[in-house]
Amino acid sequence: MERELVGGIGVILMILLLFMRTPVAFALLGVGWGGVAVLRSSGAADAVMAADTFGSLLNFNLTTIPSFMLMGYIAYAAGFTREVYDAARLFFGRLPGGLAAASVTGCAAFAAVSGSSLATAAAMGKIAVPEMIRQGYDKGLATGVVAASGTLGSLIPPSVLMILYAVFTQQSIALLFIAGILPGLLSAGIYIAMILIRAQINPDLAPGMKERIPFIDKLRSLKGTWAITLLFIIVMGGIMVGFFTPMEAGAIGASGAFIIALLAGRLTRAKIGHAFLDTLRQSGSIFAIIFGAHVFTRFMALSGLGQWLADMATSYSDQAIPVIIALSLIYIILGTFIGPIEIMLITLPIVIPVVESYDISLLWFGIIMIKYLEIGLITPPLGFNVFMISSVVGRSVPIVTIFRGVLWFLAMDFVTLALLISVPAITLFLPDLYTEWMSYLRNSDLEAGQAVWLWLASWSGGA
Repeated sequence: MERELVGGIGVILMILLLFMRTPVAFALLGVGWGGVAVLRSSGAADAVMAADTFGSLLNFNLTTIPSFMLMGYIAYAAGFTREVYDAARLFFGRLPGGLAAASVTGCAAFAAVSGSSLATAAAMGKIAVPEMIRQGYDKGLATGVVAASGTLGSLIPPSVLMILYAVFTQQSIALLFIAGILPGLLSAGIYIAMILIRAQINPDLAPGMKERIPFIDKLRSLKGTWAITLLFIIVMGGIMVGFFTPMEAGAIGASGAFIIALLAGRLTRAKIGHAFLDTLRQSGSIFAIIFGAHVFTRFMALSGLGQWLADMATSYSDQAIPVIIALSLIYIILGTFIGPIEIMLITLPIVIPVVESYDISLLWFGIIMIKYLEIGLITPPLGFNVFMISSVVGRSVPIVTIFRGVLWFLAMDFVTLALLISVPAITLFLPDLYTEWMSYLRNSDLEAGQAVWLWLASWSGGA
């Protein structure tokens, strides 16, 4: 039997096992072991599994996953994200669609410290949806905006999906984090613009708040946003100027969130316990999937399926755009019934050889892939974020209404995706700037802090 055929059968079997609700880690491990056994021998499969048991989990870059997750859980337990939403609500609430715009802002803020789309949707769903419904918002819009904006948790750094993509494709985590900033802000901005335009056309869809908020109260509300802002500046600012690596940033971010929450009197023993337990559960699940994915990746490499697909693609077309469009359809369809982490780890060993054959930037493609996965999270019939919001609101909003509410956001996601594909500079501008900065640091023999002060001094002198 041709090895590529064995690889194709393995992929089909994997999808069938996931349809049967087999735990993803076991499906990856079982198909990977079985594929290596067919192509080589059962002894070789045992050797691969034994080697990858330790090798796959001893990658130091993976320490960023639990540390960033802990930062997000502590920030949520301390109520930092609620305060960002409240401030945005006071500033925008009187505008038609203002509460929905505030929800997007709150989701973006939580995304900056959580790294998980489902966690972002669940957290903001409890805060924002009841308030919008109470103010007379269309239920489809009230639920759809949080389901869609929750996907920003994967695109705005720090992001678990970005870490996994960087590890499996041997890209820089720092560059991928930086690459996600402008696309994440672009996605949020397009959502907000669409909401405000629709609300202006039809004010009954999303009426403004009737109560008038004094301007001084709006200014006071900004005090509550300092914790999230400070954490994001410490983590991403520290990475961008070269003060510390992403691994160090994760530890510093988690420690910073803990210290800020503790000093603010926001943490109890129970909240701390829940934050650590949630981090352990999520991290354990992800690491089990990573282990299985390594074995499955070895199987795919032996089968040569990815290279065969790359050769087939380049023989039909020497243009990358048709391939990107085809991958868009595949990822969006898969996203309707498989979780984003699982899709990424199953498809990377197959897709990356195809992408590399067209000399496409893996950094740019990583952001595009994450955007694909975001769209899948809200695409009918099985959008994961939609069902997460449904579990939060219960029977008060039918699932059909929530799916109706996300359709406009799906349309905006395709607009964003088209912009990111047609204008790669949106994704690559900041990483290129960061690369130049790091090159300057290496060539100047200066510490990061010294270089920043010199740059600020020169800038202020020029001003």
